[in-house]
Amino acid sequence: MIHNDEILTLADLSYVQAREFPNNNALIFNDKTLTYLELNLQSNRVANALLAQGIKPKSRVALLAKDSLQSYEILFACAKINAVLVTINWRLVAAEVSYILRDANVELLFIGPEFYDLVQSIQAEVNNIKTFISLEKNELGWINYSNWYQQHSDVKPDITINENDVAVQIYTSGTTGKPKGVQLGHYSFFAIAKEFAKQGENWINWNQKDKSLLVVPFFHIGGLWWAIRGLVAGAENIVLEAFDPFEVLEAIEKYQITKTCMVPAMIQVILSEPECEETNFSSLEYIVYGGSPIAELLLKEAMTTFECDFAQIYGLTETGNCAVCLPPEVHTSTNTKRLQAAGKPFPGVSIGILDSQGKNLEPFQIGEICIKSPANMIGYWKLPEATAKTLVDGSIYTGDAGYVDAEGYVYVCDRVKDMICYAGENVYPAEIENIIYEHPAVAEVAVIGIPDEDFGENIKAIVVLKPGMTGTALEIINFVKGKLADFKLPRSIDFIESLPRTPSGKVQKGKLREKYWQGYQRQVN
Repeated sequence: MIHNDEILTLADLSYVQAREFPNNNALIFNDKTLTYLELNLQSNRVANALLAQGIKPKSRVALLAKDSLQSYEILFACAKINAVLVTINWRLVAAEVSYILRDANVELLFIGPEFYDLVQSIQAEVNNIKTFISLEKNELGWINYSNWYQQHSDVKPDITINENDVAVQIYTSGTTGKPKGVQLGHYSFFAIAKEFAKQGENWINWNQKDKSLLVVPFFHIGGLWWAIRGLVAGAENIVLEAFDPFEVLEAIEKYQITKTCMVPAMIQVILSEPECEETNFSSLEYIVYGGSPIAELLLKEAMTTFECDFAQIYGLTETGNCAVCLPPEVHTSTNTKRLQAAGKPFPGVSIGILDSQGKNLEPFQIGEICIKSPANMIGYWKLPEATAKTLVDGSIYTGDAGYVDAEGYVYVCDRVKDMICYAGENVYPAEIENIIYEHPAVAEVAVIGIPDEDFGENIKAIVVLKPGMTGTALEIINFVKGKLADFKLPRSIDFIESLPRTPSGKVQKGKLREKYWQGYQRQVN
């Protein structure tokens, strides 16, 4: 990673790169370009427009839109006035979006055209929002983005920003069924790069000649973090509206992409695309993957097809994205066991493996993985108790069970918590169980993750029906449909007489998972 001592905040990033690389393309989207100078001036205009709209420092501004140049104008505009950008997963259904907008106390919402109907359906509920701005023209009475910001000055706003101020608030699903707002400070995007610089290292050789493909959505910490890496390097960053395997293949060849970041499910889909065999991958230097472990056969096929270096990253939204990396040289090692590792901690990051009493365990002993990183979150929004449970003495309790070997490599074995990782999306069973329980025929339900070769894990519901009641898997899946995002829908349902429980009455999900994970070395696929 590249680090510049002048860049402490996202606002600094915009100002410094406009000076260093004014005429270089910062972002390309659908053949439209923004140079680093243009990105700085455009975001200044948007920032001044936000100030004129009454947005003050620490106010929450939200974006519900697919990725575009506007996403980055808005990101840097918010940073320049010390407002907090709430990035919303556009896969969510109306009720989920409404909850986030209300919980964050969002004052202004930017809306992409695909989501006009959704926002219109919840507009009366989100009365905390004072201003609605459409990114394209509409007939709904909302403010039009282009007309709105173009009348304002491109002069730098006179606002003080500190690296410890909150830059973005990203919502993750919670074990209670309600999403939590992870507050990440400006420092979070630069702390690890600063540690690399102290050691005189540049992770995966970032440079201004790079052409980086932005595949992971902007609303994910992984997508946002990857974009910032390319912008800090002064590279050319190609923005895709959303993941589409054909468009990825087209962009790699058209723009001569050198670096990109994906989740394993994306790699799987791309390799299955017929055009993959005809695509020229000679420009590719690095593919970074994360979000879920990768199947060994898939990794081998990807390495053979793309013929570039691979690096795996591991971390959470709460750790400011990645904290651990499995470098390219391990991917070509004859030590196949090492390929099962998540990797070694980045510079400045320390890993603890703790037992249930909080005691540090020895190498090869399995416990909860705890990450102490300079990029760790400030805390959850308005949830001090949840913050205190997750962020303890500077370390994030990940909820993942694992161990470190004698050389410090981290291995993820299972999950302390019940989170399911489906195609790189974190899904919490409680959220799905709460909906299924509403079905009139359901007495009990437990949702678990089961192995899936394409998506890492898939979602299965284990259901106990009420006496004398009937129900089918399709009926229950259709009952959930529309109440949660599609990626959270159970893909299969099994019916049993009763759920296994501990003497205290807690459902034993480990027992439910056992038969589905037979033959797997770890219960994370």
